[in-house]
Amino acid sequence: MTIENVLTELGKHPRLLAEAELEPIQGTRFQPTGFPDIGAAEYDAPDGTKMLLVESTQSMANRMEMVCWDNTTNGFVEPLRGLPFIAVVDEKGRPLTNSILEAHRINSAYIIGAKNSEIDKKLKEQFGGATFREKERRELARFLFEYDTCSLLHGVFLPKHGGGRCRITRTLSAFVEASNVNQAVSGGVKLDSIDTGKDSNDEEKRASEEGRGYIVYPKIEYTGELKAYFNVDLAEIRGFGLGEKAEKLLEALALFKIQKLLAEGLRLRSACDLRLVSLNVKAPAGFVMPSKEELSEALPILIDSCKKEGLFKGSPSVTETYTGSKKKGKKEENESDMAQESEDGAGDEEDG
Repeated sequence: MTIENVLTELGKHPRLLAEAELEPIQGTRFQPTGFPDIGAAEYDAPDGTKMLLVESTQSMANRMEMVCWDNTTNGFVEPLRGLPFIAVVDEKGRPLTNSILEAHRINSAYIIGAKNSEIDKKLKEQFGGATFREKERRELARFLFEYDTCSLLHGVFLPKHGGGRCRITRTLSAFVEASNVNQAVSGGVKLDSIDTGKDSNDEEKRASEEGRGYIVYPKIEYTGELKAYFNVDLAEIRGFGLGEKAEKLLEALALFKIQKLLAEGLRLRSACDLRLVSLNVKAPAGFVMPSKEELSEALPILIDSCKKEGLFKGSPSVTETYTGSKKKGKKEENESDMAQESEDGAGDEEDG
């Protein structure tokens, strides 16, 4: 069956749900994500199984973007070349960032806050009012497909537009959990052959703050059964109303991101380097995930098809110039931060 036929069949279903069994590439221990003031997220499953969040949804969303980007060429990896994205350069024209790598996507301060931002101007023209209903939502989906296609999978939130309702939730999400976990407790010491910092309690504290002296620290890693979960909202993709060519491209892009991450993006931290053991599609029943190689062959054809339909604005679609931030008042800053942190897909910060 060709990829075209596979995507046609997949598009008839509401969700693609897949589970990937993982294991440490060496040894048995792994380091989970950590959160400020919380540490590792340990919890109990309904049946009492000891569970651990290894990688959060927001972090996995970023990782599935990163495997699509080639830092050596400052562009998409080869199968995705030609997809629209928003580039940001500094005042000397040097690459600064882009909408693929930015945590807040198109709502990044480096894009919206760029000098004479073309994207900000277009967003205000189309979505500057207080109304944001199904019509505006479809218009936003069309806009994003033209200017920053990947954001339709990643999700975006534009709190200053559409009366604060201008958003697209994630259509591709993922997370990593571990079950039957146990702590692997160890420790370490930072050595200093010049200054031990032990002359007095005050001196020891001061030496530690300055990075001098001996610093002893605890370390907690984990063992357990690792599994990554992936969810592609196929009904949401169809709901954008973009047409069959765009839908097939978004579906293929979602599958590619999953396969590319599983093949190349599982070094989550220095002490959390994982590999794929098996991939199991739970829904649709009987669906076989195309390989990374098959998707890599199909995607340039799908991208070219959308180009010929005039659905893209170029790659990059827009190049913004960021010259520095404008100082905001405290009230405005707080309101902006609260708005960006309140919605799914709004601010995808990396986990610790």
